[in-house]
Amino acid sequence: MTHRKSTADEAGKDAGEPREDRGERQGDTAETRGEDGEAQRDGARVPDLRILNRPVVLLLAASLGALGGFYLLAPVVPLYAATSGSGGVGAGLATGTMMLGTVLTEFAAPGLLRSYGYRAVMGLGLLLLGTPALLLPASASMPPVLGICLARGAGLGLVVVAGAALMAELVPAGRRGEGLGLYGVAVGIPSIACLPLGLWLSEHVGYGPVFVAGAASALLGLAAVLGLPSLRARTERHGGPRSGTRSGSRSGSRSGILDVLRDGGVARPAIVFAMVTPAAGVLLTFLPLAAPERSRDLVALALLTQSCVTPLARWAAGRYGDRHGSARLLAPAVLTAALGTAGLFWVDVPLAMIVGMGLFGVGFGMAQNATLALMFERAPDSAFGQVSAAWNLAYDAGLGVGAVGFGLLAGSVGYPAGFAVTAAVLFTALAPALYDRTAGSPASRAAGRAADAAT
Repeated sequence: MTHRKSTADEAGKDAGEPREDRGERQGDTAETRGEDGEAQRDGARVPDLRILNRPVVLLLAASLGALGGFYLLAPVVPLYAATSGSGGVGAGLATGTMMLGTVLTEFAAPGLLRSYGYRAVMGLGLLLLGTPALLLPASASMPPVLGICLARGAGLGLVVVAGAALMAELVPAGRRGEGLGLYGVAVGIPSIACLPLGLWLSEHVGYGPVFVAGAASALLGLAAVLGLPSLRARTERHGGPRSGTRSGSRSGSRSGILDVLRDGGVARPAIVFAMVTPAAGVLLTFLPLAAPERSRDLVALALLTQSCVTPLARWAAGRYGDRHGSARLLAPAVLTAALGTAGLFWVDVPLAMIVGMGLFGVGFGMAQNATLALMFERAPDSAFGQVSAAWNLAYDAGLGVGAVGFGLLAGSVGYPAGFAVTAAVLFTALAPALYDRTAGSPASRAAGRAADAAT
C-alpha cells in the first residue's frame, strides 16, 4: 500500500528537492485571493499553503480545552478516589479505568469518523470529557467514580484520534509535519500548566471547584467545535483512487487499525514509537520515587523541563521533516531519548537528573512528530483515522506497559539499574529506526511501486 502522489511531486522528491522549494517555484506571476480566501494566480486557483487557517485555529482551541480538562483532573481524581478508603488501590484503579476507556474507544474511533465526521466525534468526545466530571462531587465511592473515569477515558480517546487525523486533513501535505508539530505544542501546553494547577487548586479550594473547572474547560471547547468543517474521514473506493472521498461517501473499504499496519512503511515508525513510549511511562511514574527525598523540588524541575522541551522538539521536528524528510529523525530521536534515560542511572545527582530528563524530552518530542508524520505520509488519505488511532494506541498502551513492567523490574534490581535497563531497551529501537531509513528511501519506494504494479 503506497500513498498516491502526483508525477511532479514524485519527480521533485526523487531529485531531493525540498518540499518548500517545490511549493514556491511556480513562477513570478501575481498572486491574489478570491472571495472564499483561496489563493489565485492569474485567475486560476493555486494551493493554499497556510497552516493557521480558521479551521486549524478552531481545532487547536478545541484540543486545548479538551486536554486542559483532562490534565486538570488527571492527578486529582485518583486522590479523590483514595479518600473513599480504597487508598492506593483506588487511586490506581481510577487512572487505569480511564486509560482502559481511552484505549477501547481508540479502536472504534476510525469507524465513527467515517460514519459521523470529525465535528460530531470531536463534540461527543468533549461532552464525555466534561459532563461526567460534574457528577464527581456527588460521591467518592469507587463504583460511580470508576464509571465516570471510564466515560471520560472514552471522550479522551475520541478527541485525540479525531484531532490528529483532522489536523492531517486540514494542513497542506507539504507542511503536514510542521502542522502536526503545532498540534503537538497545543496539546502539550495543558500538561505544563494544568497538572500542577489541578493539584494546587484541590489543596486550597477543595475537590468540587476543580471538577467544575475541568468540566468547564472541556465543554467550552464545544464552541470551537461548532465551527469545524462538516467533514467525514475519507473512504477507499474499491478499484478507485486511494485518496477516497470527502463528506458523505460511505462506500468503500472499512479497513481497521491492523489492516493499515500491514503496510511496512506505516508499521515501521509505529514500531519505533511503541518502543519509545514505555520509557515515558517509566520516567513520569517512577522518577519521584527514585530520587532521594531531599531532591523532591529538583524532581519537579526535571519533570517541568521534560514537559517544556517535548512540545518544542515536536514542533521543530515537524519543520525539519517537511524540508528534509522525517525519516532522518527517527534514529537521532531514539538515540537522544536513550542517552537521556541512561543519564538517570545517576538519579541522585541533580545535574544528571535534570539533563537526563531534558534529553529524553527532546528525543521523545522528535519521535512523536517523526513517527506520526511518516505514518500519515505513507498511508492513503482514506486511512488517516486508522493511522491516528494506531499511533495513539501505541502512546497510551506504551505508557501503561512501561509503568507496570518497570514496577516489577525495579523491585528486584533497584531504580538506577532499572533506568539502565530501560535505556538499553530504547537503544534496541535504533535497529528498526535505521532499517526504516533504508527501506523508506526513494529507490526502495520506487522498487515497491514497481512490484505492486507487476502484481
